[in-house]
Order: sequence, then C-alpha cells, then structure tokens
Amino acid sequence: MRAKILAEENRKWWTLGALTFALFMIMLDNTVVNVALPSIQRDLGIGLSALEWTVNAYALTFAVLMLSGGKLADFFGRRRVFLIGLFVFTLSSLACGLATTGGTLIGARTVQGVGAALMMPATLSIISATFPPHQRGMAIGIWAGVSAMALAIGPLIGGLLTQHIDWSWIFFVNVPVGVLGIVVGRLVIRESRDTSEEQRLDIPGLLASAAGLFALTFALIEANAYGWTHPLILGLFAGAAAAFAAFVWLELHQRTPMLDLSLFRSGTFAGANVVALLVTLAMFGVFFFMSLYMQNILGYSAVETGAAFLPMTVLIILIAPAAGRSSDRIGSRWLMTAGMSLLAVALLVFSRLGLDSGFWNIFPGLIVGGLGMALVMTPMTAAALGSVPVAKAGVGSGVLNTFRQVGGALGIAVMGAIVAAYVDLAGTQRPDPSAFVDGFQTALLVSAVIALAGAIIAAATIGSHRHLEASDLAEAAA
Repeated sequence: MRAKILAEENRKWWTLGALTFALFMIMLDNTVVNVALPSIQRDLGIGLSALEWTVNAYALTFAVLMLSGGKLADFFGRRRVFLIGLFVFTLSSLACGLATTGGTLIGARTVQGVGAALMMPATLSIISATFPPHQRGMAIGIWAGVSAMALAIGPLIGGLLTQHIDWSWIFFVNVPVGVLGIVVGRLVIRESRDTSEEQRLDIPGLLASAAGLFALTFALIEANAYGWTHPLILGLFAGAAAAFAAFVWLELHQRTPMLDLSLFRSGTFAGANVVALLVTLAMFGVFFFMSLYMQNILGYSAVETGAAFLPMTVLIILIAPAAGRSSDRIGSRWLMTAGMSLLAVALLVFSRLGLDSGFWNIFPGLIVGGLGMALVMTPMTAAALGSVPVAKAGVGSGVLNTFRQVGGALGIAVMGAIVAAYVDLAGTQRPDPSAFVDGFQTALLVSAVIALAGAIIAAATIGSHRHLEASDLAEAAA
C-alpha cells in the first residue's frame, strides 16, 4: 500500500515535469526568435515584411486556436490532445530549422502555432486533474516559474545559438526536448476529460475570428507594398470588419460559444482585456524592431542583443509577484495605470535612440519598461480573473491570453506598417539606416500613445475584485 502511494506521488511530479518541458518550449518561442531575425533575413534572402510573418504566423495561429484547443482537450481527452500538440510542435520545429525559403519557414511557424494552441490550455487542466487542492498552488507556482524563466532567457539563448552555431538551432533545440516530453508524457500522464456538460466546438466562430485577424494583419503588413488605397488592401480591411461583426453575432447566438461575451458585462473584465491587448500592441513590435535596430544599426552581435534585454526581463520576474500581492491589498487599478504610464515613458526614451546611440542610452528605457510591465501584467490578470465567477475563471484566463496574443501580432503589424512608410520592407537588402531610424522613432512615439491610452482605460474601468487562491484558479482552469 505504501509503495502504491509513493508511486502515485512520483507520477504526479513526473507529470508536472513533462508539462513544464512543453511549456518551456512554448514560452521560449515567444522571445527566442527575435534575436535571430537579422541572421534569418540574410540566410533566406527575405524582406522585413516576411520577417514579420515569421513571428506573426505563430502568434496569430496561437491566438485564434487557443480557446478551441481547450475545448478539444476537454472533449477528446487532455492527455491525448496535449501529446498531439507536443508532437505537432516538435515536428514543425524540425521543419522550421530545415527551412530554406521564407515561405517554408512561415508555413512551419504556422503549424508550430497549432501545436502550441493544443498544448497550452491542456497544461493547467492536467495539473488540476493530477494534483489535490493542497498541492495545486505549489504545482502552479512551478508552472508559472518555468514560464517566466523561458521568457527571460529566450533572447540570450537565441543569441548564443545564432552566433555560435546557426539560427536554425533555435528551432532544432525543441526537438530533443519535445521527444523527451512525449515519451515521459505517454508514461506518466493519466487521461482526463470534462464530462460535466455538453461539449461542442464553435467552428463558425473559429472561422470568423481567423478570417478577421488574418485579413487585418495581412492588410497592415502589406499595405505599403500594395498601396493603402489598393483595392486588395481596402477589401481586406472591409473583410476584416465584416468578419469581426459576424464573429460577435455568432458568439451572441451560439449555444456554446467559443468566446463567452457575457463576461464583458463586467467593466473590470472588459477593461483588463483591453489593457492586455494594448500592452502587447505597444510592446511586441518594440521587441521585434529593437532586435533589428541593435544588430543592423548599432552593430551588436546576436549574443549582445540577447543579453541587452536581460535588465528588463529580470525586473519583470522580480517585481511581478510583489505587484500581484500588492493588487490583493490595494486593488489593480492604480498599479495598472502606473505600469502603463511607465511603459509610455520607456517608449518615449526609446524614441530618442539614433544612429550613434549606445547601450547606456537604451538602458534607462529597459529599466523603466521592465518596471512598467511588471506593474501591469500580474494585477491585470488578477483583475480579469477576480471579476468573473470562480466557475468561469478558466474561460476568463483563456480570453485574456487570447487578447494578449492578438495584441502582440497586431503590434508587430502596426509598427511594421509605420516603419514601412520610411523604408522598403519588401526588399531583401538592409534598409537605409537613417530612414529605418526615422521610421523606428515614429513607430515608438505611436506605441507610447497606445500605452498612454492603456493607462487611461485602466484608470477608468478597473474596479475592485476578489482575491482568488491558486487552488481556485487551477480548479476553474480544468
């Protein structure tokens, strides 16, 4: 009997290990690619617009399919869908590393997003099904710590692999990790599914949201190449508006909608999600173009570029937990408002960067921006999940993550559209440094305005919310 109890205890932690291995890959791919962008551009001979698609193909697919991935896991089995997602992610990572053309890389990154969307929602659900309430908080803490670590070291790992081996290894490194995760997952993860209520996939909503996001992103990225008044671009903007309107109508009338719009009756929940959209809209494009600026304009190596981001990511890791605890005592409104205001200041600092700037010109923006991000992210999550019924906290978390991914993809597209007004993003040659810097500075000013708008929205919409324990969140996520 004692041996059986010990075996079950060991199985739980091996399960957590398999899940965190997979989570590490997903989160790493959010930050590891940016540092390698100049090397990818040179080796594949692609333009900057194709580089935008290299990042956005992953982010958009992840965003569109994330909520559906959770429903698939509940319906077909969380272990099964998790392992399928891990297999897809691992195989597509191999395809990314082997890519010899921009189109092949973009296609493989799209498939990577599919794998991530199948894996990510299942991880917390499996944790909830595996760990008893008194251990869920610890398990979720480890899960969150691995996520933060992957985001923090992603740029540095990307720089080391790109500079000392080859950019393809930022993808090849996923393969042995994924294979190990599949083997361990098959052996230790128990199958579980949601049998408490009718499960049904919202295919019309999925198609409408995917069509709208793709049309909008394509129009923003390619508008300067075609011309903003070109019939194709105007048609895409109109199509995006129609698709989003259809999506809202469908979600209001579906029996089991992909996106529960009733949650947005809470002003705090709606405000937190708008801030989530705006914070990534303002910052993701900055990370993308800052990597290009450091390497192509300032002459940084890939490792130096990756290391340069460490002050910001370390600050986020150190301060975010304290910000979360503070939100329990004083609420999220003013923490989020202060955080978004600090991000606006950081973006203004970055907008002063020029052709002859050095690291110490960049450093103040990294410090202020890291502090701002830390003050926004955890209180924003607490506000969103604390403003919905406990039974819907898992759905609320999925919606919040979707808004963040969508904001990131649109941020790269918007910032790219501004930079493209100054340089030729479709060309494969390195753009004129002065023109690139002019476009970069303008885009940063626009991003600062977006961040300031987020601060105003946070101050106007975020109200009081209850504190949720980690075990409650895990139970709801299942």
